[in-house]
Amino acid sequence: MKIGVITFPGTLDDVDAARAARYADAEAVSLWHADEDLHGVDAVIVPGGFSYGDYLRCGAIARFAPVMNSVVEAAGKGMPVLGICNGFQILCEAGLLPGALVRNKNLHFVCRDQWLKVENNTSAWTTRYDKGAEILIPLKSGEGGYVADQSTLDELEGEGRVVFRYVGENPNGSRNDIAGITSKNGRVVGLMPHPEHAIDALTGPSDDGLGMFYSAVDALVRA
Repeated sequence: MKIGVITFPGTLDDVDAARAARYADAEAVSLWHADEDLHGVDAVIVPGGFSYGDYLRCGAIARFAPVMNSVVEAAGKGMPVLGICNGFQILCEAGLLPGALVRNKNLHFVCRDQWLKVENNTSAWTTRYDKGAEILIPLKSGEGGYVADQSTLDELEGEGRVVFRYVGENPNGSRNDIAGITSKNGRVVGLMPHPEHAIDALTGPSDDGLGMFYSAVDALVRA
């Protein structure tokens, strides 16, 4: 299976995301922001960083990159897409996920290992987890507060589309302690913490993040 990893100007975590894909026995394919060709990949990761320097709003410029036109089209046909941190912001800006990410409540950059609760284990990126499991994943962001209007929040909660929720103190003021959400069809997932930094207990706080990448490979095998 081929998992594409996009690089924008300012992307920081594309190498780590590609490594995570390889850990899950997938082939990692580099995708350039200015290229509309997805090179036959089966899934896409929009990784973290500071795309285009985070000018305007985080993800607001990246949303218009040529590669994102192809990602939006492919997602509409059911391709699994994962947005991590800045990637989550980009997916929201592109309309693939509802809501937006705003400055952390204390206006400080947060960098720490964060416990998450798995609320939805039926998405293309979470089937390897038990519902209700708690996993330890690094979090590093300055604009990680998830916000949406009340009707959108009610819809996400009512349809079980909150994928991850912060455990303990809310690190950024996200509504309903939301750390990650999924699309209606469960194929697109966005989260602020970084599962690609938790794939090996030797280099991360745990290997809890690896389940997301294995889940995607499972989803592709079943397709």
